[in-house]
Amino acid sequence: MSVKRRSFAALVAVAVTVPLGVSAVPAEAHSQKRVVGYYTQWSGYDRNFLVSDLVKNGTAAKLTQLNYAFGFLDASGNCVSSDPWADYQRPFTAEQSVSGKADEAGQPLAGNLNQLKQLKQKFPKLRISISLGGWTGSKYFSDAALTPASRAAHVKSCLDMWLKGNLPGAPAGAAKGIFDGVDLDWEWPASEGNPGNVIRPEDKQNFTALVHEYRKQLDRASWPFRGRYNLTAFLPAAPEQIDNGFQVKQLFRDLTFGTTQGYDYHGSWDPITNQQSAIDAPKGDPSSEEFSSQVTIDAYLSRGAPRNQLVMGVPFYSRGWTGVTNQNNGLFQPATGPAPATYEAGYEDYRLLKAKAGDFTVHRDNKAGFAWLFDGTTFWTWDDPVEMKRKAQYISKRHLGGAMIWSLDGDTGNGELISALHRNLH
Repeated sequence: MSVKRRSFAALVAVAVTVPLGVSAVPAEAHSQKRVVGYYTQWSGYDRNFLVSDLVKNGTAAKLTQLNYAFGFLDASGNCVSSDPWADYQRPFTAEQSVSGKADEAGQPLAGNLNQLKQLKQKFPKLRISISLGGWTGSKYFSDAALTPASRAAHVKSCLDMWLKGNLPGAPAGAAKGIFDGVDLDWEWPASEGNPGNVIRPEDKQNFTALVHEYRKQLDRASWPFRGRYNLTAFLPAAPEQIDNGFQVKQLFRDLTFGTTQGYDYHGSWDPITNQQSAIDAPKGDPSSEEFSSQVTIDAYLSRGAPRNQLVMGVPFYSRGWTGVTNQNNGLFQPATGPAPATYEAGYEDYRLLKAKAGDFTVHRDNKAGFAWLFDGTTFWTWDDPVEMKRKAQYISKRHLGGAMIWSLDGDTGNGELISALHRNLH
C-alpha cells in the first residue's frame, strides 16, 4: 500500500431532544450541502486553537456538523478518553471560553466538552459527534467488533460515556446532551494502519455488523422520536483498502453519511514530490497506482454508495518535501526528506504556511485540480481558497453530500478556507 493514513477521521450522530410526546424533525432534514469539520482534542495545546476560535473566525456559523476527535477504545473494547484533561477537566478563562464566562472550581464539567456545550447553545442547529479511533486510536477496533457480544458491549460503553455523558470522576450525566451522534474512524478494517493494530481478515464483515449494532442501539436511544442520531464513518481513499475492509452498499444502509478521505494521496513518506489532494490524476504522474478524489468517489459510487451520502474530504493543511531537484517546478522530483515544519516534519497548517508563502512561487494544474508551492528546494502542496472553491464546485457538480474538513485548526483567523468552501457549495 502506497497511501499512508494519519489520524483523519469520518463522521456521526445526531440526537434530538424534545419534550415527551412532541415529534422531532429528523436530524438530516436540511437542504444545504453538509459542511463537516473536525475539531481535534489537541488543538488547544501548541496550536492554542480553542473551541471559541470557531466562533471568532466565523467557522461555527458555516458548519452543519462538527466531529470531536478522538475518543479511544481500551483493550476490552470499552470507550475511554484519550486525554481527560483536554476533554473535560481543563479550566478556561473568560477570554478563552465561548460564553465569555470563566470556569469555576468544582463545576460538574470543564474542558473541551463544556466548550462544545456552550457552542451548541450559541449555534443550536450545529450537530456534534464524538469521533472514535483515528490513526493512533484504532488498535482494538477489531477485538471490539469480533462477536455479537463484544459489539453490543462496546456500543453500550460508548453510548454510556459520550451520549449519556457518564465520564469517569465526574457527576453522573455531566456531559449528557453534548454529542448528537458517533463517528467511526477505524483505520483500517483488515488493512494495515498504525503499527501494532489488531487486524483480522473477517474485519470487513465485522465492521458492517458493528455499524449495524450502533444503528440499532442509537435508534433505541432516540425512541420515541422521529429524529434519529447520526451515524457516520470515515472511509479510506485507496480502492484496495475499500475492498479489503468495507461492504459499501451494506454500510450505507445504516450510515447517515460517510466521509471519504480526500487528502494524503501522497506525502513525504514517498521519495518523490506529488499532489496530496488532486481532484483528478495529473499528467506525468509516475506513481504505479493512481490516487485522486475522482478515483475515490467513483470507487464508492460503483460499489453502491448513494452519492448524496458521500461527503468528500478536503485538507486545511499541506504536505511537504525538501532537498527537491529543481526541475518541472519541483513536481514529481526526488527529495531528500520531509520539509521542516512547525509541529510535524512534512506537515504544515495552512495558516502557518500562508505566512511564508511569499517566499515561494504558486503553481497550479487547472486540469487535474491541485496546486503547489516551490522555492527551488522545498515543495509544499497548497490547498488555498482557489483550490477550496474548485473542490466545492466539484462536489456540487457531482451532486455529492457535502464537504468534510481535516482539520479546523488549520484555517486563518478570518476563516478564509471555510468561507471559500461554504460559498461555493450548492
